[in-house]
Amino acid sequence: MSHYFETPTGDEQRREISATIWGQPFSFTTAAGVFSGSRLDPGTAVLLRSVTPPDRPNLRLLDLGCGFGPIAIALAALCPTAHVTAIDVNQRALELTRHNAARAAVDVHVLTPNDVPPHARFDEIWSNPPIRIGKAALHELLTTWLSRLNQGGAAYLVVGRNLGADSLQVWLQDNGWPTTKLASAKGYRVLQVSAAPC
Repeated sequence: MSHYFETPTGDEQRREISATIWGQPFSFTTAAGVFSGSRLDPGTAVLLRSVTPPDRPNLRLLDLGCGFGPIAIALAALCPTAHVTAIDVNQRALELTRHNAARAAVDVHVLTPNDVPPHARFDEIWSNPPIRIGKAALHELLTTWLSRLNQGGAAYLVVGRNLGADSLQVWLQDNGWPTTKLASAKGYRVLQVSAAPC
């Protein structure tokens, strides 16, 4: 069985979907074997309705686990001076994100996690994290990338309540990342995670 956090080997079965994000219409190509390959995921939609795009110039933004790219592409479209990076371990997801960024005429740096330079730091991280990889792997993933937040930076995470959003908030706080719940809708929690104090 293929999971969206692995590169699939089956037929792509590409399809087209539309979504309005922050008041702007987008068209995306999706495919089988990527996260939410048939629609904009409801959790991602809650995240994008709950948090507005940043309005400061020249920010470094990271879409962690980009799937077919809706978060990264919307950020790049609404924040034209930002340096937007999208990462995923699923090669099909990366190919779709590159394709969708090109059709939206936005600049997104699409990479595997290992291709991100070790010195790279980010002002904001946006993610619908892959909860189903397991708690230990999820904690390792978040530790790795939250540690790359610039001072004063923040991460915006959406997690299903029934998939452990509240316990994740406690874990984040216990491990030095101040975390607040920004929103709760349709069974999802949106968490704002601040960079760990020096």
